[in-house]
Amino acid sequence: MRYFIVTYYTKPNGKVDEATTVAKKVKTRDLQSASVILDFKDCSVLKSSMGGVVVPKDFQKIVSFYHQHYPNVIERLFKENGYEIKVEESKPADPS
Repeated sequence: MRYFIVTYYTKPNGKVDEATTVAKKVKTRDLQSASVILDFKDCSVLKSSMGGVVVPKDFQKIVSFYHQHYPNVIERLFKENGYEIKVEESKPADPS
């Protein structure tokens, strides 16, 4: 898989729902309806808009945001596209 695609939907009650997918290719429908499209092979942002507002296409910031919510998916996409990801665990401070 190469692309991480996020689409935001507004429900009839006014709440926003999120649907995410991973894909080998970006379809025309994805380009038209998706809010965020990340290319993990080229480490680039193909599309980034939320609620009609265009978000800066900063790959690192967007990936960091989604990594909080989908860590396994993001890490798998990096590995499948030939990148090594290092996740640092925070350790509690030594009480002495």
